[in-house]
Amino acid sequence: MEPAGERFPEQRQVLILLLLLELALAGWEPRRYSVMEETERGTFVASLANDLGLGVRELAAREARVVSEDNEQGLQLDLQTGQLILNEKLDREELCGPTEPCIMHFQVLLKKPLEVFRAELQVRDINDHSPEFPEREMTLKIPEISSPGTVFPLKKAWDLDVGSNNVQNYSISPNSHFHVSTRIRGDGRKYPELVLDTELDREEQAELRLTLTALDGGSPPRSGTAQILILVLDANDNAPVFAQALYEVQVPENSPIGSLVVKVSARDLDTGTNGEISYSLFYSSQAISKPFELSSISGEIRLIKKLDFETTSSYDLDIEASDGGGLSGKCSVSVKVLDVNDNSPELSISSLTSPIPENSPETEVALFRIRDRDSGENGKMTCSIQDDVPFELKPSVENFYRLVTAGALDRETRAEYNITITVTDLGTPRLKTEYNITVLVSDVNDNAPDFTQTSYTLFVRENNSPALHIGSVSATDRDSGTVPEGPFPGHLVDVSGTGTLSQSYQYEVCLSGGSESNEFKFLKPIFPNILSQECRRKSEFLE
Repeated sequence: MEPAGERFPEQRQVLILLLLLELALAGWEPRRYSVMEETERGTFVASLANDLGLGVRELAAREARVVSEDNEQGLQLDLQTGQLILNEKLDREELCGPTEPCIMHFQVLLKKPLEVFRAELQVRDINDHSPEFPEREMTLKIPEISSPGTVFPLKKAWDLDVGSNNVQNYSISPNSHFHVSTRIRGDGRKYPELVLDTELDREEQAELRLTLTALDGGSPPRSGTAQILILVLDANDNAPVFAQALYEVQVPENSPIGSLVVKVSARDLDTGTNGEISYSLFYSSQAISKPFELSSISGEIRLIKKLDFETTSSYDLDIEASDGGGLSGKCSVSVKVLDVNDNSPELSISSLTSPIPENSPETEVALFRIRDRDSGENGKMTCSIQDDVPFELKPSVENFYRLVTAGALDRETRAEYNITITVTDLGTPRLKTEYNITVLVSDVNDNAPDFTQTSYTLFVRENNSPALHIGSVSATDRDSGTVPEGPFPGHLVDVSGTGTLSQSYQYEVCLSGGSESNEFKFLKPIFPNILSQECRRKSEFLE
C-alpha cells in the first residue's frame, strides 16, 4: 500500500480532468422546454428523439433516460415514442416559491456509449392563488393633530403567484378622510400606504372602519381584503425613530440556537407612556420569521431554529417600534446566511455490473454520479479508489464517473474484489463519503487440463479378459465448471498428439494380439485420435 501522500497527484489529476470537462461544457447551451404548472400528468412536453437527432430505436438501444438533479420523478421519457412527457402535476409554488423563473434542471443520459445532454424545464405560473393579508383586521392609532398628507404604512398582502399574477395594486373603500397609495420598493415588492386627506377630530369621530383590497394582475384577477380599524388619539407628537433604516448582518449557517443575530434600537423624544417603545415584527411570512425571535423590550433578534444555507440563503425582516401613544416607526433587517461545509458529498449509482468475465480489459463495472449540496470550495470534490486494485476511475460529464477494469483479470488468481470509492470535498473541514462495491470475476475456459505425469509405462499379461482395469491416469483443470478431473476409466494406449493438451503425453502398454483387439475397440470412443493400434514397444511380462 502506498503512503497517503503519494496518492495526492493522482487525485489532483482526476480533479483537473473534471474541471476541464466542466469548462468544456460551459459553452454548451442546454435545451430549454416549458410547461404550465398544474398541467395534467401524461402531457406531451417535447420530442427528445427529434431534438437529439436520434431515431426512436437508437434512443432505446442506447438506454436513454431522464436524470434530475434531486432524483425527482416529474418527467418521463417514453422509449417507444421518444417523447418527453409529464410524470406528475407540477406545482410551481411548491417547486420554486417566489423565485422566478422557475427552472427544473435535468439531464438526458445515453448510456451506450455514454453521453449526457443538459436540459431545462421552465414551469410557468398560472393565477391559482389569491392575495392574502397576514391579518384579517389591522388597527391604526392616528393622532388627531396629524396633518393632511401624512402617510401611514399598511401591512401588505402576500400572493404565492409571481410576475403579473402577483399583487399589482391596492384600493380602499370610499371615505372622506383617506386614500390608499401603492408604493414599489427597490426589490419590486408592492405595499400599501394610507394617506390622510383631511384633518381628524376625535371629538367628532373617535374611530373609523375601512376595507383594504389587494388585487393581482391575473386574467381574471383575484383579490383579497382586510379590515382597517382607525382609532383617533389625542396628541402624541413624536413617533419612534430607528437608529438605522436598514440593518445588514451576516450569520453562519451553523450558528447555535439562541445566538444573537442583531439588536435594533429606536428612540422616542416623548416622555411617559408616549415615549415607551415596544418592538414587533411588522411583516414577514411565516417561513421568513420562523427561525427568529424578536424581544419586544430589548429589540434583540435571536435564532430559535437552525439555519440552512442550502435551503434559504437570506432573510428580510421588517421591524416596527411603537410607543405608548400609538405612533410607530419602521426599519428593515437583511440577514445573509453564510455557507459552511456541513454537507458531505453524495454518490448515487446509475448502473452496476457484477460478475464480470476474466480476460476482458476496459470493462465498465459501474456508472455513478457525485454531488455536494454546499457551494464554492465547500462544494468542489475529488473522487478516488484505493491503489491496490486493478480498476480505475474515468471522469465523464456532469459529475458522472465510470469505474472500469485497468486490464485483464484472472479469476484463478483472484475471484473477488472489494472496491472503496472515496469522494472528498475541498471545504474546511474536509468531508468525505465512502461507497463500497463488491465485484465478482466469472470464469472463462482459459486453462488446459494438466496431467500429473508426462509418461506412464504399464505392463500387462497377454490373453487378459476385455475391459480389465490395468491402471489410471490423472489430470487437473484450474478452470471451474469445465472438464472433470481424472482418473480416466479403461485400458491404456498411446494417445500422444491428440491436439487437446498443451503438452505431449505418452502412455505405453505392451499387448500381444491383433489390431482388432477388444482393448482398442473399447478405447476408441474415449481417445478418438489414437495414432496406432499396435504397441510401440514390447516388453517381457513380469511374473
